[in-house]
Amino acid sequence: MAKALTAPTQEFEKLDRCADLPHRPRVLLGKMGLDGHDRGVKVIARALRDSGVHVIYSGLWQTPMSLAIAARDEDCDVIAASMMSNSHLALGPRLLDALKTVGRPDIPVYMGGILPQEDIPKLKAAGVAACFPTGTGLLDIVEAVRGATRPRGDSVGNGGGVTAGLARDISLLHDAGQSRPAASRRRPARVVGVTGSPGAGKSTLVAQLVGEHCRRVDAGHASGRCAVLAFDPKSPITGGALLGDRLRVDFNNLGERIFYRSLAIGGEDYHAVDEILELVGGAFDGDQAFETVFVETVGAGQNETKIRSHVDRTVVVLTPGMGDAVQMDKAGILEIADIFVCNKADHPGEHELVRDLRDIAGRRPIIETVATRAQGVPELLDLIMA
Repeated sequence: MAKALTAPTQEFEKLDRCADLPHRPRVLLGKMGLDGHDRGVKVIARALRDSGVHVIYSGLWQTPMSLAIAARDEDCDVIAASMMSNSHLALGPRLLDALKTVGRPDIPVYMGGILPQEDIPKLKAAGVAACFPTGTGLLDIVEAVRGATRPRGDSVGNGGGVTAGLARDISLLHDAGQSRPAASRRRPARVVGVTGSPGAGKSTLVAQLVGEHCRRVDAGHASGRCAVLAFDPKSPITGGALLGDRLRVDFNNLGERIFYRSLAIGGEDYHAVDEILELVGGAFDGDQAFETVFVETVGAGQNETKIRSHVDRTVVVLTPGMGDAVQMDKAGILEIADIFVCNKADHPGEHELVRDLRDIAGRRPIIETVATRAQGVPELLDLIMA
């Protein structure tokens, strides 16, 4: 879908086109293959968001299986896969097969990008629900997504499996306040809140933490699996949202070893998070159980502290240049920290940040990290797991 543009984004109105639907459409937007360009697909993501859609953006270089896992875990209404690498006839059918493997063959697949007209019948014959070649308008894509949104049932079918059932339970609970009495519930052994200002690197840090946790499990140095609940803001005008935190995680390597769910909220409305955590903790038993859950908050300001009441331990992520020492003395988010993380420690001003933190931290630990290089991540995970 990277080239499926006929309307400039500045002329695309912010208008809630989804208010009449049974629920907010959830669209997984990703690029399969070796295509390294995502400008066009980001334009589509913004247009969908501005129409009231919840867009889960999974990023570049996705495999068919990583998209299928994401669509299942995110309980999506449709997958919108984009490619420009002339691999659509190979990757499209593989994506459909992967959806069967993960228990969600019912999720329709839309494909877009540079699709030769003579190949479109072949894709549709293979099971692709719709194709959007070059020249497709943004409103056409929005309407197609609207058409894919159906009322949610209490289950995803007999072949959906435990994880698909968990994903559906989360959707029903978060969006409609509904829950199945038969759903197993147990609070995970360890719930860690990760908060901080926008751009502090929370998503990258969480991605590195779950990767390090998986490596320790593989080596026999840790037990249980980990999960992530990632919250992003929704528009106060259209109700749409761009949920892009999961693109930092290397799902091509981690596969199903973690469960990752993105959710949109307004402000600090964590109304269902405690019950969602119990659903995640109760979904599996034994070594397959999710024992550690990271809850990543919306980019937070000084007075956004409600996450503390829902987690066992709070990690506050800071970066150099956040302000002078007076900011450290103000009441708010710094008070809720159990662990301070000074991320982007390779940036100027890091020493001053650590010095000012030491004045207020008391016995609370301060860890310096460079999340993009996994620097300091093992030490941080040691503290979290202690």
